[in-house]
Amino acid sequence: MNHQDLEKKRESIRTVLKKMFSITEDAASNEEIRDRILSGGKITGTNMVVMVCAILIASVGLNTNSIAVIIGAMLISPLMGSILAIAYGTVANDGYLIERHTTGFAVQIVMSIATATIYFLLSPIKEPTEQLLARTNPNFFDVLIAVAGGIAGIVGQTRQDKANNIIPGVAIATALMPPLCTCGYAIANLNLRMLLGALYLFTINTYFIYISSGVMLTLLKTPKVKAMTSEEWKKTKKKMYRNTLLVLLPIILIAFTMK
Repeated sequence: MNHQDLEKKRESIRTVLKKMFSITEDAASNEEIRDRILSGGKITGTNMVVMVCAILIASVGLNTNSIAVIIGAMLISPLMGSILAIAYGTVANDGYLIERHTTGFAVQIVMSIATATIYFLLSPIKEPTEQLLARTNPNFFDVLIAVAGGIAGIVGQTRQDKANNIIPGVAIATALMPPLCTCGYAIANLNLRMLLGALYLFTINTYFIYISSGVMLTLLKTPKVKAMTSEEWKKTKKKMYRNTLLVLLPIILIAFTMK
């Protein structure tokens, strides 16, 4: 094989590898991506009913220590859509979208915790199960799962092929709903330690899904409503680094104290 043939072969391998790992190769149009993500983050009557049902199912699963029931609840949970919509608004530098979807997400959180609290107040089973306790001790593995979940979530939502099964899998892996149900259990049983642990796990999941999905949307060159100046971009990066450190700080402290 001469030098020219070798170069052609190398170039061919590079092209194949580039296509294999390209996130833009089969991406949908910017308009379609925007519509899909924002539609998934809409707060409608239907979404709220589904969410309340999902919370009740997850609460029963946690209360009876049934993994299968918990997974079923996570499959129908609409919480992931709100986080992706907030990330989209942030990357697009659209203040209206950020405010709208952050408000909607806050309503979902309050409704979820309230529903779970009512269930656990009425439930005859008061002892915390293994599944409930598992949602009160977050660690670095939860961070990795949330980061991978955010990446996979955006990849799934931005493909030309609408019929993909990524989102249900991401919903199960990132487990946004069980920590909120655990918060309800903690409030119903006046357990402050469980409440703080579950809230922290939910914060980790939410924040790192938001960050990783935002990075992916940036790589996909999401159009901006208003261009950011270099000074604004510096402030945004500084805020992101600070918030990331604050979210990770409890895990870091726990890791050091356990040595």
